[in-house]
Amino acid sequence: MFKNVVTDVFFDLDHTLWDFEKNSALTFEKIFQENAIEVALPDFLEVYVPANFAFWKLYREEKISKEDLRYQRLKSVFDDLKYPVPDETINKLSDEYIRYLSSFNHLFPNATEILDYLKPKYKLHIITNGFQEVQEKKLKKSNIYGYFNQIIDSEMAGVKKPDPFIFELALRRADTRPENSLMIGDNLEADILGAQAVGYHVLHFNAHQGPKHDFCEIIDDLHEIKTFL
Repeated sequence: MFKNVVTDVFFDLDHTLWDFEKNSALTFEKIFQENAIEVALPDFLEVYVPANFAFWKLYREEKISKEDLRYQRLKSVFDDLKYPVPDETINKLSDEYIRYLSSFNHLFPNATEILDYLKPKYKLHIITNGFQEVQEKKLKKSNIYGYFNQIIDSEMAGVKKPDPFIFELALRRADTRPENSLMIGDNLEADILGAQAVGYHVLHFNAHQGPKHDFCEIIDDLHEIKTFL
C-alpha cells in the first residue's frame, strides 16, 4: 500500500516497539522488593495500568506537570488500594522507577525482525512523548538505537503528540515530506490522528486490543508491517 510513496517510517517507542507494560511490571517488582512494599504486584498493576494511561493523557493535554504525573500515578493507586505510603517513599519509588525502567529491554514480538526488514529500504525515525532522559537509554539497552536516523521527543520539541508541531519538527529533522512519511504507533489520539492531521500516512498498531475503527489500517502484530511496506 505504501511501498511506492513512503521513504521515511516514523515509529512511536513505548507500547509500539518497546514493551512498556512488561518492562514496567519488572521494574515495579524490583523496587517493591527493595523498599519492602507489601502489595501484591498483580493487584497493584490492575489499578496502576489504567491510572497511568489516564495521567499520561492529562500530561499530553498540558493539564499536569511531569512531576505531578510521576507522583500522582503512584499516590492515587496506593490510595485506591488503601495501602498507606508516606510521600517521602512515593517520591523515592518514583525516582527509582525512572532510574530502573530503562534497564529492562523487552521488545514486542518481531520488533527487531521488522526493523531489520525496513532498514535497508527506508529511513527510520522515532517520535516519542517519553521523557528525554530515559528514551535514549531504552533504545540503547534494547539494541535498537542504531536503526534510527532521527529521535524526536516531546521535551526536545516543547510539545507533545498529538500537537502538530512535533510531527512537523520530525519532518524537518528527517528532511522529508508528509506524503512520503508513515507513522506507526499504538495511541489512536496521539500517534494516528496527530500524524494524520499533518498529512502523514498512518498505521495503527493495536497493542492494547482496542476497538476497531475506520481511521486507518490496523495491525495486531508488527510483522504485518511487511504487508504495507
